[in-house]
Amino acid sequence: MDMIGKLGFGTVELMGFLLGGFVAQDIALKAPGRVRKLILTGTGPAGGAGIERVGAVSWPLILKGMLTLRDPKTYLFFTSTPNGRRAANDFLARLKERKLDRDKGPTPRAFLRQLAAIKAWGRQAPQDLGRIRIPVLVANGDNDIMVPTSNSRDLARRIPNADLVIYEDAGHGGIFQYHAEFVPKALAFLAA
Repeated sequence: MDMIGKLGFGTVELMGFLLGGFVAQDIALKAPGRVRKLILTGTGPAGGAGIERVGAVSWPLILKGMLTLRDPKTYLFFTSTPNGRRAANDFLARLKERKLDRDKGPTPRAFLRQLAAIKAWGRQAPQDLGRIRIPVLVANGDNDIMVPTSNSRDLARRIPNADLVIYEDAGHGGIFQYHAEFVPKALAFLAA
């Protein structure tokens, strides 16, 4: 949180996806004067339903990806409907468009640490999200198998100034599947 000030920013808008959403919530609670608006996607509250099972849900789908020679995101982020499969293929093609300066995936050690952090978040006592008084946009797919969609509804219910967007026939990667709708919504939210 000190980094925000060290970078010369008074306040910031934060967007967090999954683990990043956990961090964004924590920053908004611990440094409320530093965060102007918050976007939480594919994430949930501390102690949220099923969050501690992300690893248990992910491993079989990662293995399925390896066995079918498909990117595991196909199974982790999207529904298995024709629409979901088409969206997965489109998303993965968009990821490959960038040829230079592409981010590397996490090392196996870093990935295991991420899963441990997610599990710990899922086992934490709930936080008082009513203390987050800034505008918050919560978005997810209606069938998130990684961080169950009920957690998005819970966030929106517990944060006083939250708007909720749930995308139909979408999973954990709902914002990637519905990027054409999500990006303008997020930009309008931040501009307001």
